[in-house]
Amino acid sequence: MSTTLDQPRTSVPADRFRADEYRVDGTIKTSGQAKYTSDFSLPRMLWADFLPGTMAHAKIVSIDTSEARAMPGVHAVLTGRDIGDHYFGRRLCDWPVLAIDRVRFIGEFVAAVAAETPQIAEAAIAAIVVEYEELPGLFDPEEALKPDALVLHEHPEKYPFMFPKRPQHPHPNIQGYGNTTIGDVEAGFAQSVRIFEHTFTTPRYHGGYLEPRATMVWIDDAGIVHVISTNKSPFSLREQFAVTTGLPQDKFVIHPSYVGGDFGAKGLSVEEFPCYYLAAASGRPVKFVRNYLDDIRSTTVRHASKITVRTGVTAEGKMIALHVKALFDGGAYAAGKVIPTILPGPETKFPYGIPNQSLERTAVYTNSVPGGFMRAPGDIQCVFAAESAIDLVARELGIEPLEFRMLNCAREGELDVEGHTYLAARGADVLEVLKRESGWGSPLADGRGRGVAFAVRHIGVGKTTLQLVVNATGDLDVHTGTVEQGMGIFTVLTRVVAVDLGIDLTRVRVQRGGTDEVPFDPGVGASRTTHVVGGAVLDATRQLRADLDAIGLADNGWDAACAALVASRGGEPITYTGTFDGQPHHGDPQYNNFNGYVVDVTVDRETGAFTIDDVTFCVDAGTILNPIAHRGQIDGGFVMGLGHATTEELIVEEGRIANLTFADYKLPCQKDMPPFHVHILESDRGPGPFGARAVGEVNTSAFGPALANAVHAACGVRLTQLPVTAERIYAVLHADSAA
Repeated sequence: MSTTLDQPRTSVPADRFRADEYRVDGTIKTSGQAKYTSDFSLPRMLWADFLPGTMAHAKIVSIDTSEARAMPGVHAVLTGRDIGDHYFGRRLCDWPVLAIDRVRFIGEFVAAVAAETPQIAEAAIAAIVVEYEELPGLFDPEEALKPDALVLHEHPEKYPFMFPKRPQHPHPNIQGYGNTTIGDVEAGFAQSVRIFEHTFTTPRYHGGYLEPRATMVWIDDAGIVHVISTNKSPFSLREQFAVTTGLPQDKFVIHPSYVGGDFGAKGLSVEEFPCYYLAAASGRPVKFVRNYLDDIRSTTVRHASKITVRTGVTAEGKMIALHVKALFDGGAYAAGKVIPTILPGPETKFPYGIPNQSLERTAVYTNSVPGGFMRAPGDIQCVFAAESAIDLVARELGIEPLEFRMLNCAREGELDVEGHTYLAARGADVLEVLKRESGWGSPLADGRGRGVAFAVRHIGVGKTTLQLVVNATGDLDVHTGTVEQGMGIFTVLTRVVAVDLGIDLTRVRVQRGGTDEVPFDPGVGASRTTHVVGGAVLDATRQLRADLDAIGLADNGWDAACAALVASRGGEPITYTGTFDGQPHHGDPQYNNFNGYVVDVTVDRETGAFTIDDVTFCVDAGTILNPIAHRGQIDGGFVMGLGHATTEELIVEEGRIANLTFADYKLPCQKDMPPFHVHILESDRGPGPFGARAVGEVNTSAFGPALANAVHAACGVRLTQLPVTAERIYAVLHADSAA
C-alpha cells in the first residue's frame, strides 16, 4: 500500500479510527489460543499451597510442620522463620513473605508447601499445626490513631522503602499522609457567608476480575529466576523481587502472559515471593493458582473510608473554600500502595473553580485485609463524599443542584487542587449535555427523583520506552513491555502506528517480551497507557518517517521505501527506540476528563426498594482511537460504579470477611443493567496520540453519588454511606415509627 509521508500529524480525520474495526488479540482469545498464567506448565513442576492464619492479630507460638514434611510427594515446607526478615510491597515493603512472629490479619500466609500435585499440597497444608496466642485487635482507624493505641508495626525501620526516604508521621499506625492545598483554605472559610460540614463512609470492595491470581516460578542452571505472573507491571515486579530477596535485578526475568482482567488490583503480587523460596528450596519449578476464597480473603481490596467535607460559600452560592478530610482503613499492610505518600491513589480532583481547596488524606494500619489500588483509587470514596455534600449544600441554599454545579464549574485557566491549570476544560459543556439529554427539570411522577453528580479525572502520566522494528518487507514490529490485561492497548498501538504512517493495520504487529528482551515499561495503570505508550510509539514512527524523508524515499510506495531503507543500512531490520516522558512538573497545565451522570430513580416508600429508570452519562473524551473498546471501557466503568453503588460490599466483622464468595459478594451482571445513554464530546485537544485522552477510570466514581442524590430527590432520604440499598432506605424512611 502506498503512502505519503508528510510532517508529524497532531490530528487526523475522526473516521480514520472507525475503519477496519477489529481487535488484534481477538482471534487468539476467542479461539482459546491465548495463554494466561494458569495455562503454563513445565516438566517436574510442583504445586504450591499456603496455610492462612485464622486470627486477626496473634503471636505465633509454634508451627509443627513435621507431619507435612513426612508426606510422600512433599518437596518443601517453609515457615516465616525459615525465610526470615524478607518483606515485599510496591513501594513500602512491610508485608512479610510468610508471617514470621505474628499474624496481623485473617488470611495472612503462615506456611507454604510445594508438592507433586495440588491434592498433596492441600493435604500437607491441612497437616500443619499452628499454636497462636491471641492479641488485641485494631479494627477502627479512628481508634488506631489514639495516643494510647496498640502499635501494629513496632519496627518500621526494617521495612525497605523504594523511594529516597519514607516520610515521618506523628503516629506509628499511620501508613501514609498527604495534605494537598491551593489558596488559603482557612481564609476562605473566614470569608464565607455559610459553612457546611457533612460526613460519609464507604466500604471495602473486591476487584471482581474473572481470572484469579496465579504464578509460576523456576530457577535455571545459571541461577536466573524466571517468573510468569498475573502481575500487570513486570518491571516493577522485577524490582520488588530484588528488594525482597536482596538479589540483583538482573537475576530475575518476568515473562509475559495475558492478564484476564485486573481493574487496578493486580499491581501487587503476594504468592510470587513465597513461590520463589519454595522453588529455591525444592530445586523444582513451582506453580500456584488461587481459588476465589483465598483471593478475596488475602489479597488487597479497595480501602474503606470515612470522609468529612467542609464547604464555604458566598451569598451568591459560589464555593470559595473546600476541605475534604479522608481517613482510609489501610488494613494490616501498606504494601499494596504505589504512591510514594503511601495513600490509596493520587489526589482526587474536584471539577470546580474553588480558589481555596484542601484534600487531606490519612491511611491507617488496622487488623483487617490490606487495602490496595483498584479502578479510580481514592476517587470512589472522595467523589461520593464531595458530590453528595455539594448536593446538600445546593438544596440548603435553595439553588437547583445542576445549576449550582454550573455556577461553580471549573473553567479553562483555573486551578485544580494540585495547582495545575485546567487545559481545554469542557465541564460546562458536559453539564449542558446532561441537562438537555436527561430531560433535567421535566416533571416526574410521585416517588421518582433525578440526581446529578459531576467529576473530573486526571490523565495518567509517566515515561516508557519501546522499539519499532522495520523489516525489508514493509512489515513493522512493535516490541513493548506493556501488558495486555483486557483493555485493548495492543490494538491502540497498532492503530497509532498505522494511522501515523498511513499504512494498513495488517502491516503492524505488537510483540510482547520478557524483562530481559524489551525496554523498561512502568506497567498498565493510572489511566496512562494510551497517553504514555502511545506517545513512545509515535516517537518511533516519526523517527522512521524522518529517515525516509532524509534519503528521499517519501514519495515511493511503502514497500519499496522500506526495502530501500533497510538495504541502505546493511539489509538487516532497523530498530527505532521510541521514548516518551509525560511526567509533568508542578504547576504545569494539564488535560483532564470532565464527566457526569444524571440518574432517574423510583423509590417505593413502603419497602425502600428502588428502580433505576434511566442513566445519562456524558464525558469529554478527546480523540477516540478504538471506538468499540472505548465504549467497552465506558460500559465497564459504569457497571463497576453500579456495583459499588448498589450491590457490592465486603462485610468485615472484627477483621473477618463474612462474605467470602461471589455467591455472597454480589457483582452486577447484564440483567442488572438499567437503561444507559452515553454522550461523548470529542475533540483533538488531549495529551495522547492525535489528541487522545483516558477513558478506563473516568466514569466509575460519579455514579454512586448521582444515585444517592436521586434517592434523596425521590423520597427525602439522604444516605451517607455506600452501597445504596433498600434496607438502608427503609431504615431511614421508617426510623420514626421504629423509635
